[in-house]
Amino acid sequence: MRNLQKTLHAAIIQASPVMFNKKATLQKVACQIKAAGQQGAQLIVFPESLVPCYPYGLTFGFTVGSRSEAERADWKRYYDQSVIVREDLQDIAAAAQAAGAYVSLGITERDETTYSLYCSNVIFAPDGTLAAHHRKIKPTGAERYIWADSHEPATYFPVVQTPWGPMGSLICWENYMPLARTALYQKGVSLYLAPNTNDNPEWQDTIKHIAIEGRCYVFNVDQYFTKDMYPADLVESEAVSKLNQGTCRGGSCIIDPCGHYVTEPVWDQEAIIYADLDLDQVILRHMEFDAAGHYTRPDILELIVHE
Repeated sequence: MRNLQKTLHAAIIQASPVMFNKKATLQKVACQIKAAGQQGAQLIVFPESLVPCYPYGLTFGFTVGSRSEAERADWKRYYDQSVIVREDLQDIAAAAQAAGAYVSLGITERDETTYSLYCSNVIFAPDGTLAAHHRKIKPTGAERYIWADSHEPATYFPVVQTPWGPMGSLICWENYMPLARTALYQKGVSLYLAPNTNDNPEWQDTIKHIAIEGRCYVFNVDQYFTKDMYPADLVESEAVSKLNQGTCRGGSCIIDPCGHYVTEPVWDQEAIIYADLDLDQVILRHMEFDAAGHYTRPDILELIVHE
């Protein structure tokens, strides 16, 4: 591994979307980037599918073998508000450049050519260029009604070379895929981004395990939203009414390479969470365990990634 810059001032943003409103959510994101940048953040990380929102609890009329015509209107609304990467993110690129920071943002992406949607994570460099574009390789459960699998190799496991080492991302339950994690370990990630919409207590154990396994800093970034934040005029308003008031409680935090909290989980509120990270810890914790290096047996076990 090349020499790493020793200290990183990072910010994770436990944000609420303006649900089903791309323009308003992107404006909010740009303001939060500015705020974090003014505090000197060099890396700013947002949750999964923040723009236009994670449509928790909605079915869009899908059942096995049939679809409801009425709920197609909600899906079309979601489709219309989804992000076309090369058209909709200029203000985010400009905000990253103005802040002089790396910015990671979770979006629902609308393909430029087909009619498919993807759960994607984009990373902008401090000069405002798009440095990485990851699409979720396998949506979870009913997410598969909404989001397609990634089939473009460049979007599988992209890694950004930063002054603090390689940085990559896996989205939500992709982090339960051992081989996907290994694909990032093989690229030497020191900064492991885990944007998600998962406030289950067990998730905290997952991210700690990843930090220990990968000997890396893990950025666990979740949304905070309540059922009152859903538009009142959705066709599926009855489904929304059955949700818990605290629909997604957050739990965002940063984990160090020993599996310890650098910042404690934050619950039930929006927050910008700051931390100063010592990159020497990444190197030191690889002394006895390197998941893609001296603690491997490539003569017995081998991962082949089709990128």
